[in-house]
Amino acid sequence: MTTTAVTRTSALFAPLRLRDLELRNRVGVSPMCMFAVDDESGCVNAWHAAHYGQFALGGAGLIITEATGVSPEGRVSAKDAGLWTEEHAHAWRVVTDTVHRAGAAIAVQLGHTGRKGSLYRALAIDPRDERGSIADDAHGGWETIGASGEAFGSYKIPREGTTADLEQVVADFGNAARLAAVAGFDAVELHAAHGYLVHEFLSPVTNPRTDEWGQDKELLLLKVVDAVRAQLPDSMPLIVRLSVDDVAPGGLTAADSADLARRLKDRGVDMIDCSSGGLIAGVEYDPSPGYQVPGSATVRSGAQIATAAVGMIAEPALAERIVAEGEADVVLLGREMLRDPHWARRAERELTGAATIEPRYFRAYR
Repeated sequence: MTTTAVTRTSALFAPLRLRDLELRNRVGVSPMCMFAVDDESGCVNAWHAAHYGQFALGGAGLIITEATGVSPEGRVSAKDAGLWTEEHAHAWRVVTDTVHRAGAAIAVQLGHTGRKGSLYRALAIDPRDERGSIADDAHGGWETIGASGEAFGSYKIPREGTTADLEQVVADFGNAARLAAVAGFDAVELHAAHGYLVHEFLSPVTNPRTDEWGQDKELLLLKVVDAVRAQLPDSMPLIVRLSVDDVAPGGLTAADSADLARRLKDRGVDMIDCSSGGLIAGVEYDPSPGYQVPGSATVRSGAQIATAAVGMIAEPALAERIVAEGEADVVLLGREMLRDPHWARRAERELTGAATIEPRYFRAYR
């Protein structure tokens, strides 16, 4: 990389160390579903290498992949990425090598959708491709499981997960973590937000069980964390995405999530990715620029753990303020990165008066 003389310092463009991983800056790409697998195998392809590689060339420090199923039934749709066999790991290796060649770090987000799975992909490619459109078993669908037999809105009615089901989920997360290291990922993020399986068990709103999985609502997450941490090298960071606030009456609050984050930190989690909502159909947040940042600040100060903030953060000045004022250690951008994959280069120039530039793109900045 070619670096021009920096005239001003920036908190956003200071490096960050998580275990043995050093990020070149605090700008990250938020996980976003892509529904781009060619078949139903769960194996990523050349499109994914191009998609994630563009953000690395654009200067992002950390890229977090789309939600990646730990099993076929752990995906939103049959067109989602997966990581449950060596074949998946080898396909992902092309992506991670591409990102590393361009100077960024990449984490895989591992998840299980639970009762929010077995959908058609949310893309306007054929008439079935509408968000929330249910895929039946004859057309790429499957039986879903949940904390109870209650559906998410009009989604497929799930089967209440048994202890055997849940222990298999834990084992699947552990296996996916092992494969993540084979695939060359720099970190692993666990998806415990947005009403997916782990979050559904965490919240008193959606977990009415009276067995051990209901009496200790954190049990599933803690078992998953332990299984994943056991498979990762000590040098490799572990991130957990939480819906810091359930945005639902009687649900978890940011203060509750700070308490949980302290327990996760003790079990080897290095950063909390702070999102919110997604638990109950039709009950959501009122978005505005930086609207989820207060939750990140509460978790960061309450648990003394690194956090990532997300949510309509598009302006470099806002991202800079969030990091400089200690409300988060990393700022994650989603839609804004899709609009401008080189957002990090632009932000660095705006905040410092100069930028670190990919040499092959240098003529664009003369």
